[in-house]
Amino acid sequence: MTETKPDLPAETGGTEITRFNALRHGVLSRYTVLPWENAVDYHALVAALAAEHAPHGPTEEHLVEELAGILWRKRRLRLAEAAAHRRGLDGTLASYRETVKVALVHLDATDQSERVMDAIRSTASDTDDDIREMDEDEAMTRRALDLLGSHRNDRYGAALAALRCDTRDWWADLLARDHDELEEGEQPATPDEDGLRRFLEGTVMPWFGTRKKELANRPLIRDQAFGEALDPNKLERLARYEVHLDRKLERMLAMLLRLKDLRAGAVPG
Repeated sequence: MTETKPDLPAETGGTEITRFNALRHGVLSRYTVLPWENAVDYHALVAALAAEHAPHGPTEEHLVEELAGILWRKRRLRLAEAAAHRRGLDGTLASYRETVKVALVHLDATDQSERVMDAIRSTASDTDDDIREMDEDEAMTRRALDLLGSHRNDRYGAALAALRCDTRDWWADLLARDHDELEEGEQPATPDEDGLRRFLEGTVMPWFGTRKKELANRPLIRDQAFGEALDPNKLERLARYEVHLDRKLERMLAMLLRLKDLRAGAVPG
């Protein structure tokens, strides 16, 4: 029984597909695709261009493969541009404090401690989550302060229980510090109502204010970091190379279209 082959797309046809097999694996591909690049992607590009231009004869096929090579190099150029930005960004992160200072020079942000890496990596959704989490933490802290000012007999324990676990851990770390670890003029933490109130009012609540500023300033810090990462000299060289590729692309395409027009005109009416 003879197997029925599926119909091929009308714009290419079975004979066209067969004729493009050699082009997909043309001699130029072995020199165009670098060892670490994806040859399958390149061959797919060649096949797409062949399907679009339907070359006839070795000259037109060569021009189609030249087009593929130019577009492949333009893709490589985009990768080089992204790599240049990442290299510059790496240098910017090494001096993140200065980057933050410059980004917020027009603001009163002397207490800003936000890391550039956090500002760059955090999406708008991440920042919204951070703000929501901070608001919940602040509400719990205010609840603990209210308990410390209540008439309950277990004010200290109830206030501790109302705090978020990481705030309790922060307080426990302060209580565990030796006297020689205290800064000049700093009072030691005491495990009682007054000590906990001083900690919440003098340390935790001001931290919330600073953190709100940091989260609001993330877009400014991110823009500053990306701007500092720009290397105009390197990008200018890449841009000149891209102009060269664009001109070559125009020439190859014009030659291919000219040949197709000549061939179409030579066909008897």
